[in-house]
Amino acid sequence: MKLSELMVGDSATILEFTDQEMSVKLMEMGCLPGELVKLEQVAPLGDPIAITVAGYKLSLRINEAATILLKK
Repeated sequence: MKLSELMVGDSATILEFTDQEMSVKLMEMGCLPGELVKLEQVAPLGDPIAITVAGYKLSLRINEAATILLKK
């Protein structure tokens, strides 16, 4: 499942990334494989989303979130 498909309030563990170039940016922001991520909020038009990862909140574009694969 992709992070972009997660429902508000749900959590899952980051498994891997589908875009290697984007993965560098995401890992620099704390989105590392094995980290628990929780979807906190979705903007009214569905983009961006707010997540909690590694103990802090992060806002991502939906296309960025779609590159993160999760394991529930």
